[in-house]
Amino acid sequence: MTALQLIFVFFKIGLVGFGGGYAMLSMIQFDCVERFSWLTIQEFSDIIAISQMTPGPISINTATYVGYTVLGFWGAVTATLSLCMPSIILMFFVIHFLMKNKDNHYVKTILQTLRPILAGLILAAALLLINKDTFFDFGFNNSNISLIIFILSFVVLYFFKVNPMWVLGFSGILGVILF
Repeated sequence: MTALQLIFVFFKIGLVGFGGGYAMLSMIQFDCVERFSWLTIQEFSDIIAISQMTPGPISINTATYVGYTVLGFWGAVTATLSLCMPSIILMFFVIHFLMKNKDNHYVKTILQTLRPILAGLILAAALLLINKDTFFDFGFNNSNISLIIFILSFVVLYFFKVNPMWVLGFSGILGVILF
């Protein structure tokens, strides 16, 4: 019964959990600690701490660790897939709809409208990352190596269409050597 409960809990959270991983944590805590008593509050707090330290979305990391704690390896797989499945199913239907209606005037208009909006959101996120914490050598009296690597990467990607993986690897190596 626990496997079915695990599927139900994380599928439900994946389906209605809007606002990102941190917003989902309270739902995960309610079901896993208070409702089913799979974990103590201390165990859940430890899982949150580990989930924050590991790469990836915190909600998926938490689901994986909770599933592992409850049912071992297969519990981890079950909880992770159950959390992701609503998004996968929704994307399947959205992509199917878009492919079926790709020649529709309204769909084309919506997609053309979304392109500059998405580009603006990505640019805004990039500009928010350009600060003294991430570009620590940025300023008039500094060497601006970070900014130079950034500009060179942009030029190589945009104008010369170099594979982003090569640019990322080369920039990382350059950063390790220079810093």
